[in-house]
Amino acid sequence: MDRRDFLKTSVGAAGLTIAAPYIARAATITMRFAHFAEEGHPANIAAKQFASQVEKRTDGAIKIAIFPNNQLGGPPEQAQQIKLGTIDMGLPTQGQLDKYDKAFATIELPFIFNGREDAFPILDGPAMEWLAPLAEKQGFVLLRNWEYGFRNVTNSVRPINEPDDMKGLKIRTPPELQIQASMEALGAVVTAIAFPELYLALSQKVVDGEENPIAVIYFNKIAEVQKHLALTQHVYNNMIHTIGVNSWKRLTPEQQAIFHEESRSSGELMRKLIADAETDQIDKLQKAGMQVTRPDLAAFRAKMEPAYKRIADYAGADNVKKFREIVDNYHSAHKG
Repeated sequence: MDRRDFLKTSVGAAGLTIAAPYIARAATITMRFAHFAEEGHPANIAAKQFASQVEKRTDGAIKIAIFPNNQLGGPPEQAQQIKLGTIDMGLPTQGQLDKYDKAFATIELPFIFNGREDAFPILDGPAMEWLAPLAEKQGFVLLRNWEYGFRNVTNSVRPINEPDDMKGLKIRTPPELQIQASMEALGAVVTAIAFPELYLALSQKVVDGEENPIAVIYFNKIAEVQKHLALTQHVYNNMIHTIGVNSWKRLTPEQQAIFHEESRSSGELMRKLIADAETDQIDKLQKAGMQVTRPDLAAFRAKMEPAYKRIADYAGADNVKKFREIVDNYHSAHKG
C-alpha cells in the first residue's frame, strides 16, 4: 500500500487506523533501572519484582530494564545520571544523595537508632517528609526506602562489650566522615585501606579490625582473619528507590501511584530478605569460630557528642539539629 492508499484507508476509518497505532506506541515506555548490587543480592531480587509488577499492572505500557552490579557506572555516576535523565531510576544511598543536599548526611549519625524497629518508621515517616522535597529540588523523586544495613565492628584483639574496649584498636573504615568520627569518638585509631586490600591487611595485622554490615563480613570471609564480632549497629543507611524528576513527569498519575505501591512492596521484600539472611549469617559466623557480643549501646551513644559536632560541621548544624529532633520526637511518642 502506497502513502496515498494508506491515507485514504485511514480517513475512511474515521482516522482510527492512523491514530490507534500512534497512541499505542506513545504509551509504551521503557525505563532504565541501574544499581550497584550483585544479581543475587536482595536489592536486585526486589528490583526484579518491582519491574515485573509494574509491567503487569500497566498492561505492558511500562517496561523496566534492570542494570545491576554497576553496569552503567559506579554509585556516584548512577546518581548523576538519574538527575540528568540518562538513567531513569536507581538505588542510591544517603551517602550518594548527600552530595546534592547535605541533609542526607544526617541519617548516618552514629548510634542514632536503636535498631530496625525505630529506623524503619522514622525514615519512612518524618524523615521522608523532610528529605523528599529537598531531593526533588535536586532532580530526584524518592519512591521508598529499601534496605542496606547496620554496620558492626570486628577485630582480632578482644571482645567489645563497652566503649573502653574500643580504645587503641586500629580500625579500618571507608572514607566516610560519619563512620570515622564514630570510631574515633570511642578511642579507636582509624586507618584508610581500600576494600579490595582489607582481607590481606587483616590477615597481616596491619589493622586490628574493621566495620561493615553483616552480609559484607560474611561473604568476604572476615571470620577467617577476625575472632571477635560486636553487634554495635553504629551506623545505618539504606538504598532509596529513586526516580529522576523528568522520568517521573512522563508517567500518568495512575502510573505514579502504581510506582509508589510497588516500590513499597519491593522494599518490604528486600527488608525481609536482608533480615532473614542476617540472622542466618550471624549463626554461621559463630559456627566458623567468631565470638559474637551484643553490647549495651546506650553507653556507646553517650560518647558520640564529639562525633556529632564533626558531622554537623559537614552536614550543617541546623540539619543535624533537625534530624535529632525528628528521632527524639519519635522516641517520645513511642515510649513503652
